[in-house]
Amino acid sequence: MKSLPLPSLPSILRRQHIQNFSAASELEPHWGYASRVIPCVSDPGSCEYLDLVYGAHDRGLIYTAYVWCSVLCILLLWGLSRRIFPAREPVDDLISQLSQNGESPQRSQHSFLTRTYRAIASTLRRYLLPNSVRALFGHTTRLQVLILAVLIGYLTIWSFVGMVYKKWITPVKGTDLYNTRSTLGPWADRVGVLAYALTPLSVLFASRESLLSMITGVPYTSFMFLHRWTGYIILIQSLLHTLGWVLVEAWLYQPQPDVWKNYSAQAYAIWGFVALGLLVLLWICSFSWVIKNVTGYEFFRKAHYVLAMVYIGALIGHWEQLQCFLVPGIVLWVADRLARFVRMGMLHYGYNLSGDGKFGFASAKTNVKFWKDEQFGDVVRLDFDHLQSPWKIGQHFYLCFTEGSIWQSHPFTPLSLPVTDSLGKVRHSYIFRAKGGETKKIAKVLEEKIAENKGDVETSVILQGPYGENIAEGLTSDINVLCVAGGTGITYILPLLLRLVREPLNADRKMELVWAVKKRQDVEWIAPELEELRELGAAHGLKIRIFVTADPSVNGASRNDEKVAGDEKVRTADDSSDEDSSAVDGLGQRPDVNVVVNEFVGGVVRGSTRVLGSGPPGMIGDLRLAVAKRNDGARVFKGEEQFDVRLICDDRLEW
Repeated sequence: MKSLPLPSLPSILRRQHIQNFSAASELEPHWGYASRVIPCVSDPGSCEYLDLVYGAHDRGLIYTAYVWCSVLCILLLWGLSRRIFPAREPVDDLISQLSQNGESPQRSQHSFLTRTYRAIASTLRRYLLPNSVRALFGHTTRLQVLILAVLIGYLTIWSFVGMVYKKWITPVKGTDLYNTRSTLGPWADRVGVLAYALTPLSVLFASRESLLSMITGVPYTSFMFLHRWTGYIILIQSLLHTLGWVLVEAWLYQPQPDVWKNYSAQAYAIWGFVALGLLVLLWICSFSWVIKNVTGYEFFRKAHYVLAMVYIGALIGHWEQLQCFLVPGIVLWVADRLARFVRMGMLHYGYNLSGDGKFGFASAKTNVKFWKDEQFGDVVRLDFDHLQSPWKIGQHFYLCFTEGSIWQSHPFTPLSLPVTDSLGKVRHSYIFRAKGGETKKIAKVLEEKIAENKGDVETSVILQGPYGENIAEGLTSDINVLCVAGGTGITYILPLLLRLVREPLNADRKMELVWAVKKRQDVEWIAPELEELRELGAAHGLKIRIFVTADPSVNGASRNDEKVAGDEKVRTADDSSDEDSSAVDGLGQRPDVNVVVNEFVGGVVRGSTRVLGSGPPGMIGDLRLAVAKRNDGARVFKGEEQFDVRLICDDRLEW
């Protein structure tokens, strides 16, 4: 190892007060840490302790490389597997590519490997799909919690290995006092280094323009759980790091209180306390109760950005030699913000967007429909055509209302089918319920405009997107489809149904829509689309069941807490010949999704089933459990495909 001449001693080395710099002949560099004075001229115990300090640090940096290599290897393998096996039946696809005639095998003649693959996937869904420890983790699946547990276990291993656990009692020169030196200090350094190393990973998990999504195909919203809990891990590591060195400097080292006063007055220690305070503030502000009752979501989001960047700056002030972990976090955050502006520019900059033939930025003009609802919140529907490429079914856009605040945007899923017309435009249609915040503010503005104009009104919106996954990917003609939605969650699944009823008929496919709404009038939100489903879905055997759950004008509304399915009249797409299109079922009741799933899967003739859900988190949790119960890997392996049931839900609701 190359040594440094003593005159090049940086100021940070003076923090290592245990070493005698005046007696040093040279300095031994250690990456990411203070250089070591050699030879060691302190007492034998102190020299042995320094061996531990520097050895543990050097190995700790190697272990952080192992952590990041593990992450990168997982991403590499995941990305390659998506390229090699892009479809839902990967093994049969590979066999088809290698076969002489290039024909895909029939589903009834699945290969042994494919049946094994699907059986394993079904078994994993059965045990990992339901929610886990809801009181602690909220509406998250067992799979997410398992990934978190693996991450915590992996980090725990690297927090403790590679160190000698021992204690040294060393004299303090010029006094009759003794220092207690132990592995506590090196261990505190180790968890601190791991906290630094996790910072860019936390930023990656939170990015909307997500590199992780590009590699894995998993929507960015699914990483929010890991972003939140990675932040908690960093907080725990930071607390342990701080507590460890406070104990060392304020108790184990002598004489006191002189050692503590000298330590706590140093700039790097002050920056460390500042960083910890900012991290605790970030944690407190992330509580759902605080967001709901104190800050509001938009303030929380903006404050979160600012606090996070200031926190990273404080970390650099605390230990600048490890800024190699922090600068990438800042770069990733800035790149994410720039990419968002680029997306927005691609949608709104161009010719003729404003109708005057000039080039520039122009917002989209949207027609407005308004439904007054003082009990549950007013509902607004927006419709407009925009010049752009069509998005994928299931993706969402962030909408900014220029008549509200240009600094706020909200995610909305288009309920319209993304199809380009002859002019290159695509129809956008959105529904949102104004419960509070910016949506309530814009709904009030629109209501006033409607009252003033006595008719149709327009408003301007700025789009950013699209984001999210393609929920129609891999949906072949022999996969059965069950859609379950609550309230405005209908926008997530409606485009898929509209596409399916326009496809060629498949008599064996089973399709059903179950939609729970608060009031009778709520079906008016999608009246044109619902009518199209009933007309075109007749030949496909599409069943539509609508439940009104809380309409005071409906008899039996007092039974809102009941769950039913199967006993009420089931409306199919072809039995609306002489009935109003807004007719509903299940008055005053809400569907039991477990019964809905069981009845649907039990009536499947052939093929597997894809369940799509969007609605309140509680409903999604029940749906996960119901789908998990219907999966049976052993029976799937035997060829009983109806027990291969996959769930796709709107993950934005889980945040």
